[in-house]
Amino acid sequence: MLEAVAFYGLAALILGFGLMVVTARSAVHSVVFLVLNFLAVAVAYVVLAAEFLAVIQVLVYAGGIVVLYLFVVMLVNQKRAPEAHHDPHRKSGLGVMLAAAVLAEVTAIVVYTASSSPASVPTPPPAIAGNTEQVGLLLYTDYLIPFEVASMLLLAAMVGAILFARKAQ
Repeated sequence: MLEAVAFYGLAALILGFGLMVVTARSAVHSVVFLVLNFLAVAVAYVVLAAEFLAVIQVLVYAGGIVVLYLFVVMLVNQKRAPEAHHDPHRKSGLGVMLAAAVLAEVTAIVVYTASSSPASVPTPPPAIAGNTEQVGLLLYTDYLIPFEVASMLLLAAMVGAILFARKAQ
């Protein structure tokens, strides 16, 4: 009963902070409310006994992403009106076609997964003490290939961002 009250209280707090992020007049205040929102989500993870996710939430989101947002807010000149600029080299049709292709692929994967019957039920690993150990064991055994693919995508995105930043200088 106490866990349910804590969870629903935190859910209301998270929704309230989310509304404050969107409705805040100052961008800095919006980022502060975003930090509070991320911390409330981390506490909700602790209530749900997902300590690993709570620590990752604080380190990655409340730590790294929010610092990035604050740098962007501080570096962007907010006094200037936005420019009415249309890039003649922009290929909007290509972007829409690529987005449609990705949507079709995801839909095909979902339909194929839902229609195929499970070949065999995997045997559970031996009993492990905590949540973090279970995540680590699954991540580096059953989900090693998706983990490596995600890391390569993040590396490609980082290299692309560096190249775009160098061209802007």
